[in-house]
Amino acid sequence: MAWIFLIIAGLLEVVWAFFMKASEGFTKPWPSIATLIFMFASFGLLSLSMKSLPLGTAYTIWTGIGAVGAFVVGVAVLGEQLSVTRVVAAVLIVSGLVLMKLSSSH
Repeated sequence: MAWIFLIIAGLLEVVWAFFMKASEGFTKPWPSIATLIFMFASFGLLSLSMKSLPLGTAYTIWTGIGAVGAFVVGVAVLGEQLSVTRVVAAVLIVSGLVLMKLSSSH
């Protein structure tokens, strides 16, 4: 169950990052409120996953899902630049996540 909580927490990190961007520096009320709601949910699920997963594994996976997910949303939804260098960086992050998962005893 910890891994499910962790994956959902990582996906919610992507959601709150998107709303944070949409809030334009917390000047728009609804995206700002959505940011805080999804942030709270993401942190809560991360906390639950850390009850049984090692700190380094849980935090690395959570931030990795958030980083790669935000990159994908930025390119696919917000029209941000797609370059070979950015794709290679995302692949390296995913490779690190896989290695972290494989090194975890849980």
